[in-house]
Amino acid sequence: MKHFILSICLLFSATLLAQENTEVYLFDLSKEANNIALKYQKNLSKNDGYDNQPSFYNDRYILFASSRNEQTDIAKYDQRYNSRTWLNYTAGGEYSPQPIPDSDAVSAVRLDKDGKQRLYRYSWSNGESQELIKDLMVAYYTWFDKNTIVSAVIEGEDLNLYVTNILDGKSRKYATNVGRSFHKIPGTNLISYISKTNDKEWEIRSLNPKNGVTKLIAYTIKGVEDLCWVDNRTLISGNGSDLYKLTLKKDLNWKKIANLSEYGINAITRLNLDSSKTKLLLVGNTSKGADTGENGEIEEIEPEDPDLISDFETIVQKQLDAYNSKDVETFMAQFSDDIQLYNYPNELLSQGKTQMRKDYLAWFNRTPDLKAKVTDRIVIGNKVIDKEHVTANGKLFKTVAIYEITNGLISKVTFMQ
Repeated sequence: MKHFILSICLLFSATLLAQENTEVYLFDLSKEANNIALKYQKNLSKNDGYDNQPSFYNDRYILFASSRNEQTDIAKYDQRYNSRTWLNYTAGGEYSPQPIPDSDAVSAVRLDKDGKQRLYRYSWSNGESQELIKDLMVAYYTWFDKNTIVSAVIEGEDLNLYVTNILDGKSRKYATNVGRSFHKIPGTNLISYISKTNDKEWEIRSLNPKNGVTKLIAYTIKGVEDLCWVDNRTLISGNGSDLYKLTLKKDLNWKKIANLSEYGINAITRLNLDSSKTKLLLVGNTSKGADTGENGEIEEIEPEDPDLISDFETIVQKQLDAYNSKDVETFMAQFSDDIQLYNYPNELLSQGKTQMRKDYLAWFNRTPDLKAKVTDRIVIGNKVIDKEHVTANGKLFKTVAIYEITNGLISKVTFMQ
């Protein structure tokens, strides 16, 4: 259950960002002496939904995770033609697409419908996939070289740092309680990562993947874990609408270099630079009515793909509709005889259909203004996770409900307030 909850937290947080319309932006970056200047280019995604985790495939193509048909797939943005195509179409959702060094292939974290989460390799030409690391639940990662992956792996309720050799399949743990930001430090054989072992002050540390040696580099902006390297001494990071830089052994603290609110960008997160360090990709939430650039609409090029219909989602929606109409018979018909209701993480509220019917019938009778509305939903394996706004007795409650379906009926519900 802990593995599942952490996966939900990682992915549901992405879904919540999608409500605020996360977009991928491209800037030109120039650096002279100790100064960094940015020039806005365009919004690359222009998509009402989740767009995140961008990377440069080469000088022409940019990769990012993008939502379509109620799931997340790998988008390929062509800078030459201002167009977007799709690398793959799998039943699972893909996250964090990156080019594999010395290869034309792409890697990405895939979360399958059965709940399995692994790192995969995808062919650039046809999207065919192959599992890269079989025994680790990778959440975030980067490539050190063509055979070595540095990743944050889900273990219980923690993210721990592993180095994996994909030739022999061997993995070794080098750090615990790490963040999601991994980057090759320019001009070195080191990888930077975020250590959260000190929850009051997160550390930016270096890792030598060959021997596991780690060293403290600097400290992050408070509560911020996304950053990237301009060169081997200068980092940039975002906080709100502001972009900051830190030059090691020169700046005493992070210095503000730009405010991006004029482009409607707020809540800056992921950052990535191309190999020349002259183009910057970043992710931010977009304010309504924000400027989306002067480059026109993105041409969408998408093959004919079958729609994915989730029976699990249908079952959950049916009970929700019955809940709102106070149709106790239809509502209870969606649950198994041994249904269990919990408050997260493991507080048992009720067990069995008889007790549940009694409790909900009383709830329906004493709550005239009862209403539940789903504001976000994801489906993972046999689990449906809803973010809900519930109105009852003149009050609004916000909750997350995790529904588990077994043999066509809801067998367990866990509520997170």
